[in-house]
Amino acid sequence: MHKSLEDKHGRKASYMRVSVTDRCNLRCTYCAGEGHDFIPHPEILRYEEILDLISMAVNVGVEKIRFTGGEPFVRKGFADFMVDAASRFPEVDLCVTTNATLIGDHVERLAAAGVRRVNISLDTLDQAKFAKITGHDQYSKVRTNIDRCLSAGMKVKVNAVAMKGFNDVELPDFVKFATDNAIDMRFIEFMPVGLDTGWKDDSVWKAEDILDQAGKLAELAPSGNGSGKQNGPARVFDIVGGKGRLGLISPYTNHFCGTCNRLRLTSDGTLRTCLFSDKVYSLRSALRHPKLGLAAVERIVRAASKTKPMGHELLERMPAGQGVCRTRMASIGG
Repeated sequence: MHKSLEDKHGRKASYMRVSVTDRCNLRCTYCAGEGHDFIPHPEILRYEEILDLISMAVNVGVEKIRFTGGEPFVRKGFADFMVDAASRFPEVDLCVTTNATLIGDHVERLAAAGVRRVNISLDTLDQAKFAKITGHDQYSKVRTNIDRCLSAGMKVKVNAVAMKGFNDVELPDFVKFATDNAIDMRFIEFMPVGLDTGWKDDSVWKAEDILDQAGKLAELAPSGNGSGKQNGPARVFDIVGGKGRLGLISPYTNHFCGTCNRLRLTSDGTLRTCLFSDKVYSLRSALRHPKLGLAAVERIVRAASKTKPMGHELLERMPAGQGVCRTRMASIGG
């Protein structure tokens, strides 16, 4: 392995989120926004190119790869690709974030290939609300597939974007869900990312408020595994007497920029070093150039990593009532 990716703040990049598509079969407003155009297919990285980029990333110190979208299982052949990636990179922690509507038929094969962990996006436990925010009535399928992942021995984290006026009234149901099931139920503060997402400051259901309210519904204890690599920036709490745990991720009210170890590769082959910045670095053109290739890509990644910003500084300069970055979440890959 060559020298790791270290920025001017001393942070080392060891985790890359890889978006395989900006398309999704759901239409969550906070993620997709309105009136957008999809990336043309010729501009989307081929699976072989993604594998090459993963190989380069591992060579410079990346230890964890999370596949995202859009919805990754929308892309044809994604499950086969994940099995191939798990075979080629057995030393890498490979996982996936999904809305769980399409994963059902692939769960057992992925688990057998070594995919041990899955993050599932689920912002409500109310079937009518689910249909409203996503545009599709597939709540029952999601719940069935969560059970299927658990039965296959996967570690399941359920991620809910915490939004006042939408799912804050459901906290008792979320706590019961985590009490009854061996999951991590995690709340992620609604972030000002993208345009036309409905974000405003008073729509943020703050992590400290969630913790205070949840503590009145169940006995919580800081988890003994709450600061490990598997939890990332989440503060994790055991539910005493329950099967699962609660997690809180607070990028808006209590940033974790000082320990950020993430890079993001978008489906069209651009590198983003910070979720809150629209600054991107094109890797696809260098990768596809007959005289450049991976060596040039690595130079770009190293140079980009050195200038990775502190996201909270961008948040502090955010214009009132506007998102901190204009790119919609579905295009970034979360």
